[in-house]
Amino acid sequence: MNPIRVVLVDDHPVFRDGLRAALEGVADVEVVGEGADGEEAVSLALALQPDMILLDLAMPTMTGLDAMRRLRELTPDVRVLVLTMAEDADSLAAAMRAGARGYLLKGIDREGVLRAIRACVEGELIVGAGLSDQLAMLFAPSVTQRARPFAGLTDREHDVLELLAGGMTNLAIARRLFLSDKTVRNHVSTIMAKLGVSSRHEAGDLARAAGAKPGRSH
Repeated sequence: MNPIRVVLVDDHPVFRDGLRAALEGVADVEVVGEGADGEEAVSLALALQPDMILLDLAMPTMTGLDAMRRLRELTPDVRVLVLTMAEDADSLAAAMRAGARGYLLKGIDREGVLRAIRACVEGELIVGAGLSDQLAMLFAPSVTQRARPFAGLTDREHDVLELLAGGMTNLAIARRLFLSDKTVRNHVSTIMAKLGVSSRHEAGDLARAAGAKPGRSH
């Protein structure tokens, strides 16, 4: 039986190195490529035709969600298993809508990753341990969640989104909130991933439609 051919895509080299090391030596899994953003995920999928891509959500250049949408169009047979820090229902829902076959949190152990890889290849839909409540929210959202837009965002992400909705640049947001430009970029990428949008402009449109007050911060 041929090994499961896997591509790893994450913008943190240390995490990627650790994941590759965890999979090395496993008889039925072979890491055939690595990338650092969504664009590389798409390129590697087209070039290598792997069985599976292990993919982060919040990445520069092209988010994991955007990459999954492209992969679904261009390489529908390549399964995507999300490995992320985002443990909210909004991110889970957005990933599943984009075509993910599995969703794991980065704290999962080696055996958990291997079980998920094998199960996804067999056609199962995998949601990691600790996400049962979030999964339930997708089918039975509470009154509080329905009343509060973007409940999956943190308070800081709400701050960034409101300023973004007012048309502020990342640099201006960084100065307003006393953050680094890189931190703001990371927040914007995470917000886009959680909201399931492909651009900051779409995120701003959603925020304004939901009643955000542009320029306000907590």
